[in-house]
Amino acid sequence: MLEIAFKGSKHYWLWIVFLLVVMGAGALVYIDQFTNGLMITGMSRDVSWGFYIANFTYLVGVAAGGVMVVIPFYLHDYEKFHKITILGEFLAVAALIMCLLFIVVDLGQPTRMLNVLLYPSPRSMLFYDMLVLNGYLFLNIVIGWKVLEAERNQVEPPLWTKPLIYLSIPFAIGIHTVTAYLYCGLPGRGFWLTAVLAPRFLASAFAAGPAFLIILCYIIKKFTKFDPGWDAMQTLSKIVCWAIIANLFFFLCEVFVVYYSNIPGHKVHIQYLLFGYHGYTALVPWMWSSLALMGTGAIFLIIPKLRNNKTLLPVTCAMIVVGAWIDKGLGMISGGFVPSPLHHVTEYGPTGKEIMITLAVYATGFLVLTILYKLATTVKEEVRG
Repeated sequence: MLEIAFKGSKHYWLWIVFLLVVMGAGALVYIDQFTNGLMITGMSRDVSWGFYIANFTYLVGVAAGGVMVVIPFYLHDYEKFHKITILGEFLAVAALIMCLLFIVVDLGQPTRMLNVLLYPSPRSMLFYDMLVLNGYLFLNIVIGWKVLEAERNQVEPPLWTKPLIYLSIPFAIGIHTVTAYLYCGLPGRGFWLTAVLAPRFLASAFAAGPAFLIILCYIIKKFTKFDPGWDAMQTLSKIVCWAIIANLFFFLCEVFVVYYSNIPGHKVHIQYLLFGYHGYTALVPWMWSSLALMGTGAIFLIIPKLRNNKTLLPVTCAMIVVGAWIDKGLGMISGGFVPSPLHHVTEYGPTGKEIMITLAVYATGFLVLTILYKLATTVKEEVRG
């Protein structure tokens, strides 16, 4: 089926070339980082995770969000998701590839990845994170490819794909649960030391992933002859609605606990994010923007008349996507490191080179996504024809 990717319109090839240019520019900057180390980034001794891990954390959620179309279709025979299930699986593939690339660029020296394989430790959350991320990536590639191939040949998928589909569901939940445990396992960081972190991660994942998928459905409908279906997008929008409400509820629970308990080590991080700390307010406008975007998006989605508005829905989903990215990316990472356990404040901001490498990783992911969606939409058009 790969031959389909080499046939496309002028706009298709212009988009491919643009992505390749961004990837090339980012690769040149990465050579500088590979040569000189992470000194080119805005990270420091006090803030050892930055923009790379922020985007990694967010994209793990986007990948996990794909399970919101897999469960209804494969477990409950929800036929309205027939057209978009493959889109959710391929979105997970692209998101996971970006996740793994962000880990590579964050390590500084990529050969350090081999330490997890050469010296595996069952007591390390990184070991389990490696297993679930790579396992979920493998499952989605195999399932998506075999199901799409069977659809093209108009036959039933191989029977052995069924167990893999069922296995992918706990893997989808596991990738974000283990990611949350990476943070929970650092007892010196009060902001992350909470049992509600994993549910909060999953709630934001089940909002951001489907919301991004709805936006992609709009783009596919505009630039191809394939229609993902309005009913499917409406069902997804309801999932996004309740998931983002759950995410906001979990965040408000955190706010209540830290202020009601008044424990300084826990309270100081929320205070820094929402109101500033000793004059340091870099993330305050970002966090309030995030809460406003997610809150407004939830209101728009919970009102049927606004949710059914075909013009407003992609805008609402974009608000959810951006709001969740700020909350889980910038807020979650910087909020955990600032202030330090000794209450020292070292604010973090990504450098231009850091942003360029990040854009290159996203370009790589979107290149993979474009090719996979090109295959999926072309096959579905052929079958329909």
